[in-house]
Amino acid sequence: MRTLKFLLRKEFKQIFRNKALLPMLFVVPIMQLLILPLAADYEVKNINITIVDQDHSAYSQKLISKIMASGYFRLASYATGFNDAFDDVENDRSDLILEIPQGFERNLIRENEQQLYMAVNAINGVKANLGGTYLNRIIADYNADVRLEWVQMSKFNRLPTIEIVSSNWFNPTMNYRFYMVPGILALLVTMIGAYMCALNIVKEKEKGTIEQINVTPIKKYQFILGKLIPFWVIGIVVFTMGLFGIGWLVYGIAPIGSLLLLYAYLSVYLIAVLGLGLLISTYAETQQQAMSIAFFFMMIFILMSGLFTSIDGMPEWAYIMTKFSPITYFIEVMRMIVLKGSAFSDIKSHFLIMVGFAVSLNGWAIYNYKKTS
Repeated sequence: MRTLKFLLRKEFKQIFRNKALLPMLFVVPIMQLLILPLAADYEVKNINITIVDQDHSAYSQKLISKIMASGYFRLASYATGFNDAFDDVENDRSDLILEIPQGFERNLIRENEQQLYMAVNAINGVKANLGGTYLNRIIADYNADVRLEWVQMSKFNRLPTIEIVSSNWFNPTMNYRFYMVPGILALLVTMIGAYMCALNIVKEKEKGTIEQINVTPIKKYQFILGKLIPFWVIGIVVFTMGLFGIGWLVYGIAPIGSLLLLYAYLSVYLIAVLGLGLLISTYAETQQQAMSIAFFFMMIFILMSGLFTSIDGMPEWAYIMTKFSPITYFIEVMRMIVLKGSAFSDIKSHFLIMVGFAVSLNGWAIYNYKKTS
C-alpha cells in the first residue's frame, strides 16, 4: 500500500509539473465541449437557391415569397434561364435550382395543374436531400393554400378526418444540443482516457525510466494501478466540469436521472478505456506509434458510435462492429440517464457489457505487460 501511495504521488507530481499537458487535460476538452455543439447542427439552413421565374405572375411571386420566408433558403440569384442558373451550381454559388415555367399561373387556373422543375446539387448528399425535402414541403403547402382559395368549404365538413396530436418526450423543445452535448462529453472523456494513459506509459519507455522501475521490487499490479488511477481521477474531474460547468450552466442541460448511477457507470467505463490505453502502450515503443494506434481506434469509435448518425441505419456488418465499441454504450447510457432519467434496470445490460470490456481490456494489457522482476 505504501508503495502504491508513493507511485500515485509521483504520477500526480509528474502530471502537474508538465505545463504543456495540463491545458490538454482540462482546458482543451472544455473548449471543445463549448464549441462543438454549436457547430454540429443537424438542421441545415442557408441553402443557396437560384430561381428561374419565367412567368412573373402574382402566383409565382407568392410562391417565391413563401420559399424565402421559410428561413431555410438564401437567394443566390434570379436567373433569366436554366443555363445561367446551372452556372451558379457549377461554380458552387447555388445548391438548388427552381424553374417556374412560363404560363404557370394560367395553367394552374385553367387546367388545375402545373409542373415545376427542381434541380439539386447532390455533391453534398445530406444538404441535397434536406434541401429538396424542404422545398417539396413548401411547394406542397403552397399548393394546399391555392386549393383552399378555390374550393368553397361547406359550413359542416361531412368527411371523416383523423387529427394527430404529437408530444415530444425527453426533449420537448427539440433542441439538438440536448442530444449532442452528452455524446460529445462521452467522446472527450474517452480521448483523455485512451490517449493520455497510453502516451504517459510510452513516455516512460522513451526516457528509459521504465527500465529502472522494472528492476525494482514494485509489483506489476502496483505499477499499473499507479498509472491508471491518476487518469481515472482526472477523467472524473473533466467529466464533472463538462457536465455541470458547460452542460448545465451554458446549455441548460440538467440530468434527469440519478447522478450516482451516472457516475457509477462512468467509473466502470473509465476503467475500460484506460485499459485500452494501457493495452496500446504495451505494443507501442514510441509516442508516435501510440498516437497512431490510438487515432485509428478513436476514428472508428467516433464514426461508428452513434454520436452523429444513428447506428440503426448502418449496414448489418457495421451494426455488429458498433457492439464492440465501448463508447457506443457510454453515449447511449449518457443520453438515457441525462435526458430520459433511466434507472439501473434500464441500463443493467449496458453495465454488464462495460464490466466485460473493463475486465477483458485490462486483463489483456496486464498479461501483455512485461516486467523483468
